[in-house]
Amino acid sequence: MPRPQVLERIKSAEEEADEIVAQAEDDRDERIAEARKRAEEIRTEAEQEARDLKERRLEEARAEIDEECERVLREGEQEREALAERAQSRVDEVTDYVVELFQEDVHVQT
Repeated sequence: MPRPQVLERIKSAEEEADEIVAQAEDDRDERIAEARKRAEEIRTEAEQEARDLKERRLEEARAEIDEECERVLREGEQEREALAERAQSRVDEVTDYVVELFQEDVHVQT
């Protein structure tokens, strides 16, 4: 093959290689852009899921706190009623005791 044709083929091969490299670089850049876009979508979805999970957990915690509060209030009411019943049942006994102390005090003074 004559030398000018060899040089022409080399030049043609170099141009073709340059085009392949340029196309590969374009493909790489496009894939990187797509990967970044997808990564951003994944991050956004993960953040939303985290916010949703946080909100659900807060709602569950509030419900548990409300239930515990109601339980404590019911127990407190029951204890108050029990104390009131015990106090009521002792009214006569305490009245008798106070009258007795009063009579003793009056008796001592006379």
